[in-house]
Amino acid sequence: MKKFLAVVLSLCMVLALVACGGSKEEAKGDVVTIGVFEPASGDNGAGGKQETLGVQYANAKCPTVEIGGKTYQVVLKIVDNESADDKAPSAAAELVSAGCSVVLGSYGSSVSRAGGPTFEAANVPVVGITCTNPAVTEGNKYYFRVCFLDPFQGTVLANYALKDLGVKKAYCLNKLGDDYSGGLVNYFIEAFEAGGGEVVHEEFPEGSMDFTSYVATAKAEGCGVFFSPVSTEAAQLIIDQTVAQGAEFPLLAGDTWDSNVILQAAKGKNVNITVTTFYPEGANAEFDEGFKAWLEADSAMLANNGGDTTISAVSAMGYDAYFVALEALKAAGSTEPAKVMEALWNVSYQGVSGPIAFDQVNGDAIRNTAFVKQANTADGTWNALPAVTVG
Repeated sequence: MKKFLAVVLSLCMVLALVACGGSKEEAKGDVVTIGVFEPASGDNGAGGKQETLGVQYANAKCPTVEIGGKTYQVVLKIVDNESADDKAPSAAAELVSAGCSVVLGSYGSSVSRAGGPTFEAANVPVVGITCTNPAVTEGNKYYFRVCFLDPFQGTVLANYALKDLGVKKAYCLNKLGDDYSGGLVNYFIEAFEAGGGEVVHEEFPEGSMDFTSYVATAKAEGCGVFFSPVSTEAAQLIIDQTVAQGAEFPLLAGDTWDSNVILQAAKGKNVNITVTTFYPEGANAEFDEGFKAWLEADSAMLANNGGDTTISAVSAMGYDAYFVALEALKAAGSTEPAKVMEALWNVSYQGVSGPIAFDQVNGDAIRNTAFVKQANTADGTWNALPAVTVG
């Protein structure tokens, strides 16, 4: 069956070459480079790899683009920003030096913010994929994004805790100095307290490996939910400590926990995990089937996806971001980064994750729906709960 799927996928790729503007032979003379600014190592390496997979799959399906009447071969320049704010500027500079017309990424709001000024100074536009903190795009006209923002996600999570779980007291834990987890926790607290709830809030320092005391505090305080939208590396430890201490409160998190890493950590354990995310597996059968077959045809890609074919929402978002970049290149009629930036403001695209268009203030995606998933610890899959749409 795997061999059959691989053959079918190969045939689809051939058809895609025609649909996207010609064959590889026709595109040899003209090349456009799209940068991929993602972590392949560090705290967010697992998520960064899965986000990159979505971009790579999109490129495999559509490796050419028509720009100004010419067919261009699309080349991906992938750089590891190491999940580190201090490494982000040099990683961004490498993409600038490579002559990228547009860049995609990064997984992680802090590293996105850290790399932003380098791209802005070089007039190279960036399409953020899942960097949800508002500060990523504020004041930087070269930074866009295709995901929803944390004020929205934090409100959805707080309302879920208050209304669906009936919780009156929540424990919140984030990493000290981390834009994503700190920002999302703050938005959650704001909405939760506005709804009449009480919050116990703590932060853990860089490099923490023991979360025993934090789980113990949440138990001692009588909290009805443990909210910690941290990296998957920290999340696995939190899951283990919650189980070890027999804590009965549900674990609640944002999009970073939407990963097979979390499912693997929770499988077979007595733990309740609910997350908000950008895309639920099963929402687009064509994408799901094609992506899974593509992963199974390449052991390296499968390994980068955590060893199985579970679809993370960040992969779907990376896929959509790639096609948004192609739309901008076509609309610009040029590979010049500044012209691509100007074109991005008016791009609209129907992605597998939903319709994508940018507001005219910060270049943020106009999104008002979050998907909610709950871990099925018996078989290591996600159960889809009703999506939440606001406004």
